[in-house]
Amino acid sequence: MSPTADIQIRPATPGDKEFLVSLLPRLVEFGPPPWRDVAQMMTIDREVLCKNLSAPSPGIAIFIAEDVGGAALGFIHLVTLTDYYTREEHGHISDVVVAPDGEGRGIARALMTKGEEWARSKGYRWLTLSVFARN
Repeated sequence: MSPTADIQIRPATPGDKEFLVSLLPRLVEFGPPPWRDVAQMMTIDREVLCKNLSAPSPGIAIFIAEDVGGAALGFIHLVTLTDYYTREEHGHISDVVVAPDGEGRGIARALMTKGEEWARSKGYRWLTLSVFARN
């Protein structure tokens, strides 16, 4: 059995808010660069994630990875951006986070695959992800 055989990916619901917010500290565990304010990052990440969860739009998606028992193990937050030069819309991974209990189980890979499927379903030619060097 593959490591992700017992994992399912589903759309997030407002009932997932506590789980999503509980994982936000993982976004800064790696130690962001000194020019980033960690408190500001946490505040903005929470605001945007909660807004997109409570009032989703067609260009935004949040998916939850969970095991067959329903335990949430990670999430991916996807948004639509517009390329600066071409003005072409594309998908962007705003956040992808795996809970400690999900590490080493292929959760990130499953979430990334779901992100790629979402981007293709929107007709986007590419999906971007930005990370800091130490992440």
